[in-house]
Amino acid sequence: MYPFLRFAKEMLKYRRAPRIGLLEAHVSTHRCWPWDLDPWIELNNGRTLTLYDLGRIPMAVRTGIVEILRQNQWGFTVAGNSVRYRRRIKAFQRFTMVSRSIGWDDRFLYMEQSMWRGGECCNHMLLRVAITSTQGIVPPARALLAAGRDPESPALPEWVQAWIAADAMRPWPPALPPIAATDRTDDLPA
Repeated sequence: MYPFLRFAKEMLKYRRAPRIGLLEAHVSTHRCWPWDLDPWIELNNGRTLTLYDLGRIPMAVRTGIVEILRQNQWGFTVAGNSVRYRRRIKAFQRFTMVSRSIGWDDRFLYMEQSMWRGGECCNHMLLRVAITSTQGIVPPARALLAAGRDPESPALPEWVQAWIAADAMRPWPPALPPIAATDRTDDLPA
């Protein structure tokens, strides 16, 4: 289940926080609760992605992005991500989350988020976000102009450019592997 109460707490906590620049970091502190765990009593990898919302959305509020989305009736959706896991976060441990935008291209806004404990990075996510309207994807430069900001992105780091290039080579839709005769295939193409 989505952590609605935790999300509401974060939104209330940061509703009057000072504004930050589009490329500045938002820092928040969280705890790993029993409902966040996997069978090995550590933060579940899927739950990690959900908890990143608790940093990314308040960051978007503090930068003014959410205000522009509301004014224009636009949406905000994750369009891809890559996570690197390196250290465990166990039950009841506190961790610090750092969320920031890196830059943008003609379709997506790129962000990075990380979780830290005791000065060590536990995991790090690179993601791209699409601003959406009823007509499709809104170019980030258009959203920035609507916000009265410079529409020119800083240069994306090489590692982000490499990720974008690698992802562009990935086939879509993916090729289906051989499927066991006993598996249900009701939703798969014929």
